[in-house]
Amino acid sequence: MHSNAFDPIEIPAWVWEHDENREILKKRDVAGLFNLAVKYSGASQTRISAATGIAQGHVSMIINRRRLVTDLEVYERIATGFALPDHARMLFGLAPVDTASPTGDHSDGHQEQIEELTARLEAAAVIDPVMVMILTTETNNLRLMDRRVGGIAIADKMRAHITHVERVHRHAVRHGIRAQLAHVLAETASLAGWQAINTGALLDAWDHYEHAKAAAREADNPAILAYVSGEQAYVLMDMGRPAEATELLQNIHATHRDRIPARLRTWLAAAEAEAAAILGDEKTCRTALEAAATLLPEGSGDASMPYLSLDIHHLARWRGNCLVRFGDPDTIEDLRSALAGMDGTYNRAEAGLRCDLGHALLAQGEPDAALPHIQRAEQLATLTGSRRQHLRIRDLSRAVKHALH
Repeated sequence: MHSNAFDPIEIPAWVWEHDENREILKKRDVAGLFNLAVKYSGASQTRISAATGIAQGHVSMIINRRRLVTDLEVYERIATGFALPDHARMLFGLAPVDTASPTGDHSDGHQEQIEELTARLEAAAVIDPVMVMILTTETNNLRLMDRRVGGIAIADKMRAHITHVERVHRHAVRHGIRAQLAHVLAETASLAGWQAINTGALLDAWDHYEHAKAAAREADNPAILAYVSGEQAYVLMDMGRPAEATELLQNIHATHRDRIPARLRTWLAAAEAEAAAILGDEKTCRTALEAAATLLPEGSGDASMPYLSLDIHHLARWRGNCLVRFGDPDTIEDLRSALAGMDGTYNRAEAGLRCDLGHALLAQGEPDAALPHIQRAEQLATLTGSRRQHLRIRDLSRAVKHALH
């Protein structure tokens, strides 16, 4: 009998007797778990999608290790959809369904769970301020690599790092260290969110930001909470919901304005301007840009906020990105100034800037001048794997082609 998409997925209980399969659960290796479902229950991607509530396209990307699952609610849906027995659920880091008999039919399961939890607690116990600094440095290094080559190129490194940070944070007991790890986790999950936005994985991006906000609240850090909440507004923008993004950014700024640095307030104002520009609200856009210019401090960054680089050149790029939508004649000058001030390490940002410059030149009736910028933007978008920029480049390339012919 052929199974259909709504048949339950049943992985034989004996599968979890094998050490390598138990390791898949312990590591929360969702791709490995999906492959076990295919191997031992004949599940198709359609059946996995129906059982877990994960879109089929996302299931394919997870199996091919191009998408990372980190949300606890998704882990729970997978465990339920695969009907994992309690001892397997606990290896997967979830509570048993039958709390009266948490180890199911395995008499040695209780002791095994104690040993596993003890190992995790001891692994987390070795984390001290020096180790936190090392983890923070790794997040910063991944951020720098992401700016140059994009998230796809560092996906494996990113997956391993966020899994490690999440695990030691989850099992840290000392309050001070746990709060520091929460801060690292917030920054790392936020970076994963931005990478997901650039590949068009907006549901994943939203989940990463929810994860980041929860960690930021535990870290009790208003700056990182405001930042990750503000980045989440870009998910709304890319969904075509700029009014909600504008409202969200205004609320974040109003809530945190007295507790966050001026450079972050500048960033929030500029992001609000971008959302307003997408909405077509020129007055709100210009007011927000003026506020950003007034708030911007000297220098390019603050040591306490390594995730935020913003100086006069970045703000000029942002201003150009916003005002190109309204045909402002000063846009080209802003964008050329921003391009001249870039240091060559923000490849994805440069792709966006060149798209804006190409757009502005095209609007001025200069398709010949626009073409090399759009071509360079395409090279950089390909280098960084930015689907977000590729969509803009496609439309601009068509417009240039039409103008030249």
